[in-house]
Amino acid sequence: MIHKIDQIKFRILFIMIIQIIVVFIMKLLFDRGVFSALLVIVSEAILLYYSFYVLKNEQVKHNDEMNELLGEGSSDAFLFGEVGIVSYDENYIVTWMSDLFNDRGINRVGKKILVWLPEVDSLLSGREEFVSVSLDERKYLIKRKEDAPMLFFKDITETEKYKEIYQDEKVVIGMLNLDNYDESTQYEDESVVATINSAIRTPIVEYAREMGIFLRRINNYRYLLVLNERIYSEIKKDHFSVMNKVRKASSQLEVSITLSMAFARGSSKYEELDEMIIQLMELAQNRGGDQVAVRKVGEDVKYFGGSSEAAEKRSRVRVRIIAHALRDLIQKSSNTIIVLHKDADFDCVGSAIGMSRIISAYNKPVSIIAKTGGIEEKLKNTLEINKNELKDRVNFISENEANNQLKDSTLVLMVDHHSLSQSNGQSIIERAKTLVIIDHHRRSANLNIKPTLIYIEAGASSTCELVTEFIPYLSNRIDINDLEASIMLAGMTIDTNHFKVRTGTRTYDAAGYLRGLGADPIVVDEYIKDTYSEFEMKSYLMSKVEDIGHNIVIAAVKDRIVSRSIISQVGDSMLGVKDIEAAFIISNTNSDEVAISARSNGKINVQVIMESMNGGGHMTAAGVQRKNTTVTKVKEELLGVISEYIELKEAENNESNIVK
Repeated sequence: MIHKIDQIKFRILFIMIIQIIVVFIMKLLFDRGVFSALLVIVSEAILLYYSFYVLKNEQVKHNDEMNELLGEGSSDAFLFGEVGIVSYDENYIVTWMSDLFNDRGINRVGKKILVWLPEVDSLLSGREEFVSVSLDERKYLIKRKEDAPMLFFKDITETEKYKEIYQDEKVVIGMLNLDNYDESTQYEDESVVATINSAIRTPIVEYAREMGIFLRRINNYRYLLVLNERIYSEIKKDHFSVMNKVRKASSQLEVSITLSMAFARGSSKYEELDEMIIQLMELAQNRGGDQVAVRKVGEDVKYFGGSSEAAEKRSRVRVRIIAHALRDLIQKSSNTIIVLHKDADFDCVGSAIGMSRIISAYNKPVSIIAKTGGIEEKLKNTLEINKNELKDRVNFISENEANNQLKDSTLVLMVDHHSLSQSNGQSIIERAKTLVIIDHHRRSANLNIKPTLIYIEAGASSTCELVTEFIPYLSNRIDINDLEASIMLAGMTIDTNHFKVRTGTRTYDAAGYLRGLGADPIVVDEYIKDTYSEFEMKSYLMSKVEDIGHNIVIAAVKDRIVSRSIISQVGDSMLGVKDIEAAFIISNTNSDEVAISARSNGKINVQVIMESMNGGGHMTAAGVQRKNTTVTKVKEELLGVISEYIELKEAENNESNIVK
């Protein structure tokens, strides 16, 4: 069939042929040039006008037909694609709504848009390009037409539904570990072990079955878990209640078995999830166990639980293995540089001195960075009084001097910390080829450094305890005198609050060993006694203490600068008051820093609270430092975090009380 435009062209061509014939006839009949020319011109004009008139009418008719056809098609297309249109006037009153809304019984013509949909305010003002709203159990994505008073609605209900299903079905890999299982069963007979296994494992198996988790036992104390995001969300909402069930069963059997869990999420690569889960379980174990470590790809590690103090897990065999590995590194190095944390305390410097004497026994040069980063006041006085005796045995240097000593063959040793930001020798750590960490604080998620050897034992009372345990397994030529042993014992005494917290049998063994090396408790007591000004400052801080309920007290000092050691000692002192389970002392420690010292008797996990504020520490002793803020702001944030912690703890207690 010939197209209409082609028909018009054919007509014009036909008329032009007729015109030529007419002119030819006229030329034959009337041999008059002027008349003939005039006649030709008139004829051409008439024919040309007629041609354009016909073409124009046909084109207009064609356009009308196309517009009508397109209008019907676009309406059907909008309905098929579930797209709606709403127009409005200058007063933002709805003037027209498309067929999609009519079909769904939605009519808001004459109503103000913001009264109907307040969510689109940011869209109309230009602050956002898209907004989503829910109407009659359906969800729409809305976009504003920039050059017209019109809103486009796209129904995304089905898209969101399948997106949610996709997210819910994503794989999550988990691991479960029975903390202290070997220690609790190694000396028991088979019948007792069978009883323990039945009591501890049954709640785990039942919990997995109830939640729909695939559970596979790897060995006597470790399980592999396979689940999805929906199940993970449910067990998180359940506050990982299986931990309370295991803890209660363990308590009834009078064993110290607890449960640690780790979950890796956010990747479809099983190899990546496998690597993550191993690292997460290691973190949970190094932080003392009895907690959950969770990480989603691209996000930081999150911790849940941690309601038990870290138990002593290191064996004599492990200590010997670490000591021998350390000995090999010392012997292979040309020299050693020991790095402290900022505002070094007795435990930090005591463990550094102990390690320096161990290294000296192998005839290797060793230096301690102690002239950079600051030293706690009582320790500074102790070092000053004994500087003549120490200078012949211990080499204290600055960070700049250490940079001059650093070589590719240098061993760099971090003691009593494992965070680069806390170190008084960051440049040394960043350049070190061989790095060793010895610490007793709970391990943080990201070290940001790559140590050759890492020995972090959260169950130890202090780093001095860890270093003391090395001595019998290393050279018998190690020379530690009375002064050095006393400084190390002072570190243990302070970190255990006079052997009241974080004190196990290994702690007393180490203290006894130091006593045998010449450490004097009376001398230690002199080192850590308060001066009159310190006593006055502590009294002032105590006068600011307020009870916030739940056996928790807070003291916030806004008008004075107080050292970290003082605020930590005030926190320790408050625990000596009956019915106080946790104390938080807040103060400026310098002109641009506010610090919190948190102390607990073990019933409240101050480490979890401080970690929520980007701090850290132990269950019974933790803290945080903030730059460029005020005591008032830090206190308000702390109160909010404590409130959340109490709510979560009460929820967990309620769940554990209904465990049969």
